[in-house]
Amino acid sequence: MKTQVAVIGAGAMGAGIAQIAAQAGHPVRLFDTRMGAAERAVKSIASTFETLAAKGKLDAADAAASSARIVAVHALGDCVSAALVVEAIIEDLAEKRSLLRELEKIVAPSTLLASNTSSLSITALAAGMRHPGRVVGMHFFNPVPLMKLVEVVSGLATDATTADTIAATAASWGKQPVRAASTPGFIVNRCARPFYGEALRLLSEGAADEATLDALLREAGGFRMGAFELMDLIGNDVNFAVTRSVWEACYHDPRYAPSVLQQERVAAGFLGRKSGRGYFDYAPGAAPPSPSTLASQVAPKRAILHGDPGIAAPLVERLAAHVARLSLARLELLSRRGQQLRVAGRLRPGHAGGGRGP
Repeated sequence: MKTQVAVIGAGAMGAGIAQIAAQAGHPVRLFDTRMGAAERAVKSIASTFETLAAKGKLDAADAAASSARIVAVHALGDCVSAALVVEAIIEDLAEKRSLLRELEKIVAPSTLLASNTSSLSITALAAGMRHPGRVVGMHFFNPVPLMKLVEVVSGLATDATTADTIAATAASWGKQPVRAASTPGFIVNRCARPFYGEALRLLSEGAADEATLDALLREAGGFRMGAFELMDLIGNDVNFAVTRSVWEACYHDPRYAPSVLQQERVAAGFLGRKSGRGYFDYAPGAAPPSPSTLASQVAPKRAILHGDPGIAAPLVERLAAHVARLSLARLELLSRRGQQLRVAGRLRPGHAGGGRGP
């Protein structure tokens, strides 16, 4: 039998972690301080396994066995035999630190303590503990059963063997582990802040509505979901907490500043799909949002670029491939960046030497 795993927090993330751990063969103890939350999660996971079996995505016997491995418990002391404890509670440093210190009194010194935090410092979570080397980040993404990526985050005190074990565990659960240092937002959430932030700025400035901005990101940007759809899926309370955490950890760098629009939705309880309303309405029968559209326009035959495009040079190359003639002013600046041949090769004759086009 595989080692026991305990999951603290029976929300969407905790339930998802419990599901994949059980499906990988581990006996799982699921605990939540909210009355009946763990029991409801166990029933929901059992229903999910039944659905997977009915669709032929999981063998019926395996589904039943996986479901039977998950047990709701009513006290942290019931997790005493776990070899790995994954906490997936509220994204609050004080709450998580308090939980980890309580767990340290209960579990064996060899038990690994992993946090599913999205952005909080693993170094700070482990500070002051008797065995800080066993504290590590194991950041899953929502929905846990479907999303392959897991960030394995090491704080300053995290033992290398701890991180190695967690990475191997994630891989054995069918995930793709990536290593990260305990920096603000780790990898994904650090990169994602501008994705949300710029969309929120455009909305606050009245550039377009939520549905239109999401449509632009999907259809022109190639994203599977727009920023507002994704925030509603994650939960606006969670997204706002992560944004604030990264912003504060980066010494209030304005690039990561939270938006009043986020704050207002959290204050109103418009948390997204889980509350039935967020940036969009998820009530039964609610009409899906429609983006604003314009009639198709004739593509331009010519475009003129003034100045050095800098980091936008790849965009110029794509534009040049789709426009019949492209006249570049000050093309000589591009040559200093080694871009002239790649860009000028698509220009009509006579324009490789620079100068203002007609």
